[in-house]
Amino acid sequence: MPDSFNSPQYGRPYNPQQNGYQQGSGFPGGYVNGQGRTVSEKAARTSVSKAYGEMAIGLLITAVTAWLAAASGAVYRFIETTGGIGWLIVCIAQIAIAGFLSVRVMRLKPSTARVLFYAYAVLMGFTLSTVFLEFSFGSIALALLLTAGFFLCLTMIGLTTKKDMLKAGPILMVGLIVLIVAELILSFVHASGATMLLTGISLILFAGMTVYDAQWTRRLFDAYATSDEMVKRVSILAALNLYLDFINMFIDILQIVGVSRDN
Repeated sequence: MPDSFNSPQYGRPYNPQQNGYQQGSGFPGGYVNGQGRTVSEKAARTSVSKAYGEMAIGLLITAVTAWLAAASGAVYRFIETTGGIGWLIVCIAQIAIAGFLSVRVMRLKPSTARVLFYAYAVLMGFTLSTVFLEFSFGSIALALLLTAGFFLCLTMIGLTTKKDMLKAGPILMVGLIVLIVAELILSFVHASGATMLLTGISLILFAGMTVYDAQWTRRLFDAYATSDEMVKRVSILAALNLYLDFINMFIDILQIVGVSRDN
């Protein structure tokens, strides 16, 4: 499986605490108690649901694209025709879209941001279609089921815990950088057992990021829940982060439990 599957988690340019957010306020400079707070909290919960809904749509697009690309033979023909160059272009396009969304999403029209996110999901699906070349359908389904259950549990922890998980952000980002560097080194140096060890570390790292992103999403919507336009933009940004967490955990779990098609 290409190393490019372990897509890095892209930056989060909008930190609630750097944009006037105060815990319990519901909106920068807004209510702190009474009926206003109740309305804001309900709006925030609804907004979080929107973000997870966008993530779910992105995952569905990715799954359908991956299956169609493999079943139709499109991925086989693409690899035979373009080789490594074509694959590199697809990976660069993915990174460019995700990076652009992370930096510019708050300035884009919500409809434009949504289209870009869905386009990214299509490209990811085409990339992930190659798992059907290496792993059995049963192991792919098992990995998907395990990832969904794991992701759900981690999400509930992030959304319900009273502990401030955002403090772990710098540690997680340092861990991500170390992981990327290690993967680059392993792409040139083949060390026995190192790949599986790195996969386990990656799974733990993205599990932590899932909890972090769940709480980050809740906090961000606490800050912007009363602005419909901002909610639409933030939904895409939050969905992208959560989507990447899910995809990376799926890849790691598949590498651990996956059974080769040749077996």
